Amino acid sequence: RTSYEWEQGLSLIQGRWRPRPARGSTPAGLAPMDKIAYKRIKFEHEGRTIYEWEQSLEEVHCYIRPPDGVTARQLDIAITPRHLRVGIKGNPPFLDADFCEGVNAEESVWTLEDGEIHLAITKGSKAVTWSSFLKGHGAIDPAVQQEVQKSLMLERWQDEHPGFDFSGATFNGAVPDPKQFMGGAGYK
Repeated sequence: RTSYEWEQGLSLIQGRWRPRPARGSTPAGLAPMDKIAYKRIKFEHEGRTIYEWEQSLEEVHCYIRPPDGVTARQLDIAITPRHLRVGIKGNPPFLDADFCEGVNAEESVWTLEDGEIHLAITKGSKAVTWSSFLKGHGAIDPAVQQEVQKSLMLERWQDEHPGFDFSGATFNGAVPDPKQFMGGAGYK
C-alpha cells in the first residue's frame, strides 16, 4: 500500500482498492455478496490470541496485533508461494511457517492500519477451503468448517449469478465443497 492510497482514504476490500469505510459501517455501492458473513477464526496459544483469520473464494485475510508503537518500517514480513514470515526487524520472527495451501505471493499484500497488521493473501487455487491458515496451527472445528464452506458457496453463487442476492440463503444438511460442486470453481 502506498501513501497515495492512504491519503485518498482507500482500503483493500475483497482484493480491490475501495473507499475506506468508517469503522463498523458498510461502504455504499457494494455488491450483495459483500453482505455475506465471513467467519473470523482465532488461533490461540497458551491462552493468547496469536492472530485471527478469515477466507473468501479468492483470498485469506489474517489480522495480527503487533506490540504498541510498532511502525510499518520496523516490520519484517515476507510472503512466498508456500511460506510466511512475520516479525520485527532485528528480532526472531513472530510467525515463521508454511501456509496450509499454496498462495499467489505476487498478488498478496500487507498493511499496518489502526495498530493491526492485515495480510491479504491471494489463494493459489480459487474456492479451496483452507482448514487452517498455517500448517501445524490446528485444523478448524468441523462445525466452523461448515460455516466457512457456506460463506464460500454463497460467494461462489453470487459471483456466478451477479443479479441475485444469496446473502440470506440457507442449506439443508452438509454444505457442498465450493471447489468441486457442480463442475467446480475456477479463475476466469
